Amino acid sequence: MKLTTHIIVFLGFLIILSSFKSSSKGNEKTIHFNFIQKDSVLNDSTSIDSSLTTYTLYKESVHASYYHDKFNGRKTASGEKFNNDLYTAAHKTLKFGTKVKVTNIVNDSSVIVTINDRGPFIKGREIDLSKKAFMEIAKYKHRGFLIVNIEILEDSL
Repeated sequence: MKLTTHIIVFLGFLIILSSFKSSSKGNEKTIHFNFIQKDSVLNDSTSIDSSLTTYTLYKESVHASYYHDKFNGRKTASGEKFNNDLYTAAHKTLKFGTKVKVTNIVNDSSVIVTINDRGPFIKGREIDLSKKAFMEIAKYKHRGFLIVNIEILEDSL
């Protein structure tokens, strides 16, 4: 990337941080902020919506794993072709198209993914991330699973 692109990304990050606001009630945690998200399909920065965005805690301290490369190109349960280079995930019950924020509790790194498949089918695992999403939040790249918190993205009108 060119230096100008790095500066633009950094300024965008600062804007996101400056609009960050958090609230907490008992066990329920909600995070509100306006943001710009990178469109994983078009690889282009796109403004999602400047309306208030809310994350609602779904599950804490659950296991996440990632898809093996052999699944690239195969059809997902939603009918889309799977691509390990996109920000997608599989979950047993969440609706297809649901956007979730997955946070590694060890290093507090997070990623936003879209549910487009069913799984994981290994006992004790809550969510299967694409390899790109998993590696972005993993502290130790050689491990096949993480302990994460899952929050559901809800757009407020």
